[in-house]
Amino acid sequence: MNETAVAFEAALTAALGHALRHISADDDLPVGPTVSLAAMRARMDVALGDAGVDPVVVVDELVAATRGGNSRSVGGRFFGWVIGGSLPAALAADWMTSAWDQNAGIYAISPAASVVEDVAGKWLKELLGIPATASFAFVTGCQMAHVTCLAVARYALLERVGWDVNRDGLAGSPVIRILTSTEKHGTTPRAIRLLGMGEGNIASLAADAEGRLIPAELEKALEREQGKPVVVVLQAGDLNIGAFDDFATLIPLAKKHGAWVHVDGAFGLWAAASSRYRHLLAGAELADSWTTDGHKWLNVPYDSGYAFVADAAAHRATMSQRSAYITHASEGRDQIDWTPEFSRRARGFATYAALRQLGRRGVAELVERCCAHAAALVMRIGALDGAEMLWRPQINQGLVRFLDPAEGAGEREHDAYTDRVVAAIVATGEALFSGTTWCGRRAMRVSVSNWQTSDADVERVVACVKGVLERMRG
Repeated sequence: MNETAVAFEAALTAALGHALRHISADDDLPVGPTVSLAAMRARMDVALGDAGVDPVVVVDELVAATRGGNSRSVGGRFFGWVIGGSLPAALAADWMTSAWDQNAGIYAISPAASVVEDVAGKWLKELLGIPATASFAFVTGCQMAHVTCLAVARYALLERVGWDVNRDGLAGSPVIRILTSTEKHGTTPRAIRLLGMGEGNIASLAADAEGRLIPAELEKALEREQGKPVVVVLQAGDLNIGAFDDFATLIPLAKKHGAWVHVDGAFGLWAAASSRYRHLLAGAELADSWTTDGHKWLNVPYDSGYAFVADAAAHRATMSQRSAYITHASEGRDQIDWTPEFSRRARGFATYAALRQLGRRGVAELVERCCAHAAALVMRIGALDGAEMLWRPQINQGLVRFLDPAEGAGEREHDAYTDRVVAAIVATGEALFSGTTWCGRRAMRVSVSNWQTSDADVERVVACVKGVLERMRG
């Protein structure tokens, strides 16, 4: 073993031991964080000394300082937000990504990082039902995937009316209007702000009782904006109930009016991988751009998001950068032609490894298993005394509400009681759920995205919630 390997061996061996203990930790350890902010700061905010510290000591002390400050989102009883775990092959590939330490900006720096994105991008399009001719980008998550796709939409729509936004910017340009539903995710208006198109140009249109944008509302809005550049943002799995817009109706309607159609599929786009749920995305392949995450249902480590664009030429024109000092590939893929980043992590390796580990059947089974567990949790918890099911999952997202037992309790009391119950469940350490507001009512959001969630986890969590409700009723 040479000197370089020796220098790294002790620190990496220590990290491996700590990582394995975290991943395979005893099931009795709390799922949520347990340490206070003050305690965490006290542990970590030490004086930066003049002398360096041995790498093994640094690793050991870092692990000790963070104890109780991380959620156990790697395990099967984490149901907050939409957070997956990490598949073994994906985690190992991510470690190798750090060891290789490639700047995945251009082919010349790392042909392997370029080609792995090419292959993984092709596989993703096949699984997600996206046209094979679409371009793609590997980014940090759906936030930057929206920025990427909507930047292309901005370029393409303004080009149609004779405005070169790359050259002339937005000052004096035609205004782009954004039509979407009231159920949009917050990453969409944030992307609109970042791109200088302005939140004031977003029209939030009515959704029906199942969370889907109403076609008649979209048609009226398109007629009002006739002749203007328009982006229509549709949902493939909204954050509360996993609602899917009616793509087969809405996309042709938007295209008839010359609009660009963008699909936010942060987790819902993965339904296309399953023959049981693929129908929810019928017609979505007709859109102009799509986004989804890998660190949700594909269970790759953070951060991993994907952007897809039907008009590859517009995508490249929006993102590409040419400089004399850069060695541009004549045949291979230069990632800076497709992403908003130059210096960037080689995210493709973890995605490639996850897809190889699972295969087509494994991805479908992961989606279907999570959906089944979500339905079981929501229906069984919703049937408990003092609880009600607000929304039965059609995929992996559902809602449960808890009713204040006090005589004369109204909606405000039920809202507050729901939040208290959710906090009490998290405090047990048995599971982690997050709260939300849906249709004006507070609810516990049940989100199942982890490959490790099992029938035993469902049983254990239902029993936990039952016990919490019994204790709170006294």
